[in-house]
Amino acid sequence: MTIRISELNERSREIFREIVDNYVQTGEPIGSRTIARRLGVTLSPATIRNVMADLEELGLIEAPHTSAGRLPTDIGLRLFVDGLLKVSELSQPDREDIESRCGMVGRNYQEVLQQASSTLSGLSACAGLVFAPKTDRSLKHMEFVQLGTGRVLVVLVTEDGLVENRVLELPVGIPAGSLVQAGNYLNSRLVGRTLAEVRQLVMHEIENQRTDLDALTSNVVEQGLAVWAGGEAGGGTLILRGQARLLEDVTAIADLERIRTLFEALETRETMLRLLDATHEAQGVQIFIGQQNGLFSHTGCSMIVAPFANAREQIVGAIGVIGPTRLNYARIIPMVDYTAKVVSRLIG
Repeated sequence: MTIRISELNERSREIFREIVDNYVQTGEPIGSRTIARRLGVTLSPATIRNVMADLEELGLIEAPHTSAGRLPTDIGLRLFVDGLLKVSELSQPDREDIESRCGMVGRNYQEVLQQASSTLSGLSACAGLVFAPKTDRSLKHMEFVQLGTGRVLVVLVTEDGLVENRVLELPVGIPAGSLVQAGNYLNSRLVGRTLAEVRQLVMHEIENQRTDLDALTSNVVEQGLAVWAGGEAGGGTLILRGQARLLEDVTAIADLERIRTLFEALETRETMLRLLDATHEAQGVQIFIGQQNGLFSHTGCSMIVAPFANAREQIVGAIGVIGPTRLNYARIIPMVDYTAKVVSRLIG
């Protein structure tokens, strides 16, 4: 049965809001006498209990054990977020913190995502999550830069402006001319092609001796491509920061097992793709609460996630937080939304 907030009268809404607010703040059930004192209106505990009984019959609240106060259910939290929640404006200090942490000069694509996840974790006191699937981006440029003894930086630039770099270990004393030749050779073949296409073409030429490259330069080319091809294994990038925060409220072995199951689910390609698919269904922030979310069923966790896009305004990943169902939704929703916008701007 689907309940709409409009079906609750004003008295029911106020009592329901008090139950949810208390749960978000303390994680504890609240009783009718406490609600009566907090509301400061002429409602007796008996009247409040009658309203609570109606809310419980609707499946919006529940009693954790006999004679206890009441907690919101996952269905109740969903109704509250959709119909009663007043999302706060993100504070200027939080905006500046997100901007400064994520936008430090010199960060590459991967570092921006890692810092964004860490920033969200720190500000929200939850686990920060970023998922960015590897896509078949067309390439624009590849360059080899000597760093020092036996170390070379391989810089890869895509046609949509993403810049990534990785360090490659090569034989000591490799001449700069070999690095230049390797870069020239690859750049004459990679423009407009995906990494997989370039690798297939180049490896075919090398194996069939259709190049003018010497053995050392061929080795540079092969290893340069290999370091990128290897990085694409698994189909995407999953970054989790602050996982320990999900364990802070764990008081039972069963709770610990649920969190472990959550982490295992997150590490599967299928789950990550479903997360990204969910962000495609709407333009803004998506909220998944407890058992209502098939991805995290029975984990006791909620997720708030928003998509980020590239320069072409194509959605290329999702960023958000995972925490207990008693998240401070009013504060974290705008925080996730703003961080996703900052990431979109930085990678675009």
